Amino acid sequence: MSNPSWQPVPWQQAQGSSPSLLAAHADRERAVDVLKAGFSEGRLPQDEYERRVERAYKARTVGELALLVADLPQGPSSMQPGVTMAPMVPRTFMPAPPPVPATNGKAVGAMVCGVLTTMTMGLTGIPAVILGHTARAEIRRTGEGGEGFALAGLILGWLSVAGWAAFLALLMLLELSASS
Repeated sequence: MSNPSWQPVPWQQAQGSSPSLLAAHADRERAVDVLKAGFSEGRLPQDEYERRVERAYKARTVGELALLVADLPQGPSSMQPGVTMAPMVPRTFMPAPPPVPATNGKAVGAMVCGVLTTMTMGLTGIPAVILGHTARAEIRRTGEGGEGFALAGLILGWLSVAGWAAFLALLMLLELSASS
Protein backbone atom coordinates (compact mmCIF):
# COMPACT_ATOMS: atom_id res chain seq x y z
CA MET A 1 0.00 0.00 0.00
CA SER A 2 1.12 3.53 -0.62
CA ASN A 3 1.84 6.05 2.09
CA PRO A 4 -1.20 8.41 2.39
CA SER A 5 1.04 11.32 3.49
CA TRP A 6 3.05 11.08 0.31
CA GLN A 7 2.12 13.88 -2.13
CA PRO A 8 3.01 13.25 -5.78
CA VAL A 9 4.73 16.08 -7.62
CA PRO A 10 3.50 17.15 -11.04
CA TRP A 11 6.36 15.34 -12.77
CA GLN A 12 5.27 12.04 -11.29
CA GLN A 13 1.63 12.70 -12.08
CA ALA A 14 2.59 13.22 -15.69
CA GLN A 15 4.39 9.89 -15.59
CA GLY A 16 1.44 8.18 -13.93
CA SER A 17 3.69 6.09 -11.72
CA SER A 18 4.18 5.33 -8.05
CA PRO A 19 7.33 6.44 -6.17
CA SER A 20 8.54 2.86 -5.66
CA LEU A 21 8.39 1.96 -9.35
CA LEU A 22 11.82 1.22 -10.79
CA ALA A 23 13.06 4.02 -13.03
CA ALA A 24 13.74 3.43 -16.71
CA HIS A 25 16.43 5.13 -18.76
CA ALA A 26 13.76 7.37 -20.27
CA ASP A 27 12.64 8.46 -16.77
CA ARG A 28 16.22 9.40 -15.89
CA GLU A 29 16.62 11.33 -19.15
CA ARG A 30 13.39 13.27 -18.53
CA ALA A 31 14.59 14.19 -15.05
CA VAL A 32 17.96 15.31 -16.45
CA ASP A 33 16.12 17.40 -19.07
CA VAL A 34 14.20 19.17 -16.30
CA LEU A 35 17.44 19.74 -14.42
CA LYS A 36 19.10 21.12 -17.56
CA ALA A 37 16.22 23.53 -18.05
CA GLY A 38 16.44 24.62 -14.41
CA PHE A 39 20.18 25.17 -14.71
CA SER A 40 19.88 27.11 -17.99
CA GLU A 41 17.21 29.36 -16.41
CA GLY A 42 19.54 30.10 -13.49
CA ARG A 43 17.48 28.22 -10.91
CA LEU A 44 20.35 25.91 -9.94
CA PRO A 45 24.03 26.72 -9.32
CA GLN A 46 26.43 24.58 -11.34
CA ASP A 47 27.69 22.46 -8.44
CA GLU A 48 24.14 21.58 -7.34
CA TYR A 49 23.13 20.88 -10.94
CA GLU A 50 26.06 18.49 -11.37
CA ARG A 51 25.25 16.70 -8.09
CA ARG A 52 21.60 16.29 -9.05
CA VAL A 53 22.43 15.00 -12.53
CA GLU A 54 24.81 12.46 -11.02
CA ARG A 55 22.12 11.37 -8.55
CA ALA A 56 19.55 11.19 -11.38
CA TYR A 57 21.69 8.75 -13.33
CA LYS A 58 22.17 6.63 -10.18
CA ALA A 59 18.49 6.73 -9.12
CA ARG A 60 16.73 3.38 -8.90
CA THR A 61 13.13 4.53 -8.49
CA VAL A 62 10.82 7.14 -9.95
CA GLY A 63 10.37 8.53 -6.43
CA GLU A 64 14.08 9.34 -6.19
CA LEU A 65 13.92 11.15 -9.52
CA ALA A 66 10.84 13.08 -8.43
CA LEU A 67 12.67 14.37 -5.37
CA LEU A 68 15.47 15.70 -7.59
CA VAL A 69 13.11 17.83 -9.68
CA ALA A 70 10.36 18.58 -7.13
CA ASP A 71 11.47 22.22 -6.62
CA LEU A 72 11.81 22.99 -10.35
CA PRO A 73 9.20 23.85 -12.96
CA GLN A 74 8.59 21.02 -15.36
CA GLY A 75 10.65 22.41 -18.23
CA PRO A 76 11.53 25.90 -19.49
CA SER A 77 9.23 28.55 -18.06
CA SER A 78 7.39 30.90 -20.37
CA MET A 79 8.94 34.29 -21.02
CA GLN A 80 5.73 36.21 -20.32
CA PRO A 81 4.45 36.32 -16.75
CA GLY A 82 1.02 34.82 -16.28
CA VAL A 83 1.23 32.71 -19.44
CA THR A 84 1.28 28.99 -18.83
CA MET A 85 2.61 26.59 -21.39
CA ALA A 86 0.57 23.59 -22.46
CA PRO A 87 2.10 20.29 -21.46
CA MET A 88 4.29 18.83 -24.15
CA VAL A 89 2.89 15.71 -25.73
CA PRO A 90 5.41 13.58 -27.59
CA ARG A 91 4.77 13.46 -31.33
CA THR A 92 4.39 9.71 -31.05
CA PHE A 93 1.21 10.08 -29.02
CA MET A 94 -0.33 12.93 -31.03
CA PRO A 95 -3.24 12.01 -33.26
CA ALA A 96 -2.27 11.59 -36.88
CA PRO A 97 -3.03 14.65 -39.00
CA PRO A 98 -5.89 14.18 -41.41
CA PRO A 99 -4.72 13.13 -44.86
CA VAL A 100 -4.41 15.96 -47.34
CA PRO A 101 -6.56 15.28 -50.37
CA ALA A 102 -4.69 14.96 -53.65
CA THR A 103 -4.97 17.90 -56.03
CA ASN A 104 -6.93 17.17 -59.17
CA GLY A 105 -4.62 17.17 -62.20
CA LYS A 106 -7.22 18.72 -64.50
CA ALA A 107 -7.59 21.61 -62.05
CA VAL A 108 -3.87 22.26 -62.26
CA GLY A 109 -4.09 22.02 -66.04
CA ALA A 110 -6.97 24.53 -66.09
CA MET A 111 -4.94 26.95 -64.00
CA VAL A 112 -1.86 26.58 -66.21
CA CYS A 113 -3.90 27.07 -69.39
CA GLY A 114 -5.65 30.07 -67.82
CA VAL A 115 -2.35 31.71 -66.92
CA LEU A 116 -0.92 30.94 -70.36
CA THR A 117 -3.78 32.83 -72.07
CA THR A 118 -1.80 36.04 -71.62
CA MET A 119 1.25 34.57 -73.38
CA THR A 120 -0.59 32.65 -76.11
CA MET A 121 -2.87 35.55 -76.96
CA GLY A 122 -5.88 33.65 -75.65
CA LEU A 123 -5.39 30.39 -77.52
CA THR A 124 -5.36 28.35 -74.29
CA GLY A 125 -8.62 29.94 -73.06
CA ILE A 126 -10.93 27.23 -74.41
CA PRO A 127 -8.83 24.35 -72.98
CA ALA A 128 -8.80 26.23 -69.64
CA VAL A 129 -12.61 26.41 -69.64
CA ILE A 130 -13.03 22.75 -70.62
CA LEU A 131 -10.48 21.53 -68.07
CA GLY A 132 -11.91 23.80 -65.36
CA HIS A 133 -15.47 22.51 -65.74
CA THR A 134 -14.30 18.89 -65.94
CA ALA A 135 -12.07 19.32 -62.89
CA ARG A 136 -14.83 20.91 -60.79
CA ALA A 137 -17.16 18.01 -61.60
CA GLU A 138 -14.48 15.46 -60.65
CA ILE A 139 -13.65 17.36 -57.45
CA ARG A 140 -17.29 17.30 -56.35
CA ARG A 141 -17.51 13.59 -57.13
CA THR A 142 -14.20 12.41 -55.62
CA GLY A 143 -13.46 14.98 -52.89
CA GLU A 144 -10.04 15.83 -54.32
CA GLY A 145 -8.41 19.22 -53.77
CA GLY A 146 -7.82 21.92 -56.34
CA GLU A 147 -11.15 23.76 -56.42
CA GLY A 148 -9.34 27.11 -56.41
CA PHE A 149 -7.09 26.09 -59.30
CA ALA A 150 -10.08 24.97 -61.36
CA LEU A 151 -11.99 28.15 -60.60
CA ALA A 152 -9.03 30.38 -61.46
CA GLY A 153 -8.54 28.49 -64.75
CA LEU A 154 -12.25 28.90 -65.54
CA ILE A 155 -12.23 32.63 -64.84
CA LEU A 156 -9.09 33.28 -66.86
CA GLY A 157 -10.33 31.04 -69.67
CA TRP A 158 -13.74 32.75 -69.86
CA LEU A 159 -12.06 36.17 -69.79
CA SER A 160 -9.92 35.08 -72.72
CA VAL A 161 -12.93 33.74 -74.64
CA ALA A 162 -14.88 36.94 -73.91
CA GLY A 163 -11.89 39.02 -75.03
CA TRP A 164 -11.65 37.12 -78.30
CA ALA A 165 -15.42 37.40 -78.81
CA ALA A 166 -15.29 41.16 -78.24
CA PHE A 167 -12.30 41.48 -80.57
CA LEU A 168 -14.02 39.51 -83.33
CA ALA A 169 -17.27 41.47 -82.86
CA LEU A 170 -15.35 44.74 -83.12
CA LEU A 171 -13.55 43.46 -86.21
CA MET A 172 -16.86 42.53 -87.84
CA LEU A 173 -18.37 45.94 -87.00
CA LEU A 174 -15.37 47.67 -88.53
CA GLU A 175 -15.63 45.50 -91.64
CA LEU A 176 -19.36 46.23 -91.97
CA SER A 177 -18.86 49.96 -91.50
CA ALA A 178 -15.99 50.00 -94.00
CA SER A 179 -18.02 48.16 -96.69
CA SER A 180 -21.00 50.54 -96.39
